[in-house]
Amino acid sequence: MSQSDTADAKSNSESGTAEDAETAEHDEPPNDEPETDEPENKLDGQALLAQMGGFTGLIYSSLPVLAFVPVNTYFGLTPAICAALGVATVILVWRLVRRESLQPAISGYFGVGVSALVAWWLGEAKGFFLIGIWQSLIYAAVFGLSVLVRRPVVGYLWSWLSGHGSEWRGVRRAVYAFDLATIVWALVFGARFTVQHYLFDANEVGWLGVARIAMGYPLFAVAALATFLAIRAAQRAVEDQTSEDDAEAGSRPDAV
Repeated sequence: MSQSDTADAKSNSESGTAEDAETAEHDEPPNDEPETDEPENKLDGQALLAQMGGFTGLIYSSLPVLAFVPVNTYFGLTPAICAALGVATVILVWRLVRRESLQPAISGYFGVGVSALVAWWLGEAKGFFLIGIWQSLIYAAVFGLSVLVRRPVVGYLWSWLSGHGSEWRGVRRAVYAFDLATIVWALVFGARFTVQHYLFDANEVGWLGVARIAMGYPLFAVAALATFLAIRAAQRAVEDQTSEDDAEAGSRPDAV
């Protein structure tokens, strides 16, 4: 075999190899995983409630109260303040060791510190609950007002935390769902303020502690359920509206 024939055979071999590789690339099985246009950071109702503190946050916020009330009853105000701050410090360290979200851990400790400062400043144990009482009134007013102006807070919180846009604002059913959830939260905060403010005026420190805890878990559970259902309903409403819009756009004749 001549040298030119050898070169031609080598060239044909390399060409065939390249063609085989290219054919193999085209013959690769398609990816069966469905594509989705949903954002990766989509939050459902449970994740949203976790961002808002969740039941774990309620437990953490209850422990300083559980320490404050009995210590104040048997030993006085100053030991009660020290006990609440001590428990809050342990909770903060625990949450940091577990590498939980830093913002709620620090804000929870800060809240206990401010409450303790108010109680010390007033010289009365009931002052420990004063910040929380008026905070409930502010939240009730904000949530209620947002419904009146058709800008439900729950909807905007979901949009912000999940990375969704404000397309739900154009879907009436979604707005109604978020309205209902926001109203439930407004009622929860309003009930907390009404009951605890009455006990504050009556100087019932022990019952204030009971009300703080008892009106936490049950009422939060009701509001959490309303929020979860509202987000589910709003998501379905937005998806249905998007499907209807796509179908309508597809049925229109092409413009000439």
